Amino acid sequence: MRISVAVITYNWPAALEMVLHALVAQSELPYEVIVTDDGSQPATRELLERMAKDYPVRLVHLWQPDDGARMSRARNRAIAAAQGDYIILLDGDMVAERHFIADHRAFARYGCFAQGSRVLTDAGLTRRMLEQGLIMPGFFSRGIERRRHTLRLPALARWYAKPGTKRRGIKSCNMAFWRDDLLRVNGFNEAMTGWGREDTELAARAFHAGLLRRDLRFSAQATHLYHHTRKHVVGNPNDLIVDDTRARQLIRCELGLDQHLAEFAEAPVDLRLARRDHAATQSS
Repeated sequence: MRISVAVITYNWPAALEMVLHALVAQSELPYEVIVTDDGSQPATRELLERMAKDYPVRLVHLWQPDDGARMSRARNRAIAAAQGDYIILLDGDMVAERHFIADHRAFARYGCFAQGSRVLTDAGLTRRMLEQGLIMPGFFSRGIERRRHTLRLPALARWYAKPGTKRRGIKSCNMAFWRDDLLRVNGFNEAMTGWGREDTELAARAFHAGLLRRDLRFSAQATHLYHHTRKHVVGNPNDLIVDDTRARQLIRCELGLDQHLAEFAEAPVDLRLARRDHAATQSS
């Protein structure tokens, strides 16, 4: 099983650097890391080109123009480009614990998607993490919420991972699907722009397609770096799309993943190879 990690980012290269370092400090490496970029300034590309020099797995950068928050489109492009058959969705401010990839692999089951959890940090701890490098909070660390999510307990994790259809707590910041299942439901709904609910709508269609959810508690842990977040507001147009999807029991969205498949019929460039080719050209 090849695992692709699709990391979505927007204009926070310091956080992204820590996320990318964590993904290659794993007990088991993924096949590739795809950074899907919702319109960042050049500093993000410059970071990736520097990191590509020593990165041990395929590293891909997909960029789209900054035209408002288009997370669904960015994630769909990563799914279309992925060379793995199992895709972990991860936000660019989520720092993975060292068994993150191995745990996702252990709990991958056909007919299911996986919903991970996260430890929340405050501004002070996030600042220290960014200044001091790859440090992970423990159960007794200051500056965290959801403290229980620091604990990795394999036996208890297996109990929580019983397949079901729970709708609460859907978050694409740490979530995983078989690529074929995402193709079947046509990925994220790109009619949903702006803040929130695109992951909830995707999960609703996954349930309608017969998929079950496995909760990854006490496993596949990640720490969320603090930043100001928008709260859910009444009247969000995306809520209406979620309601319509549920009411009509939709499985596929109209504006989704399939529109990007032709673009990535050939695998996108691995930044490690692009760097070597550039160096060879410069020396010739």
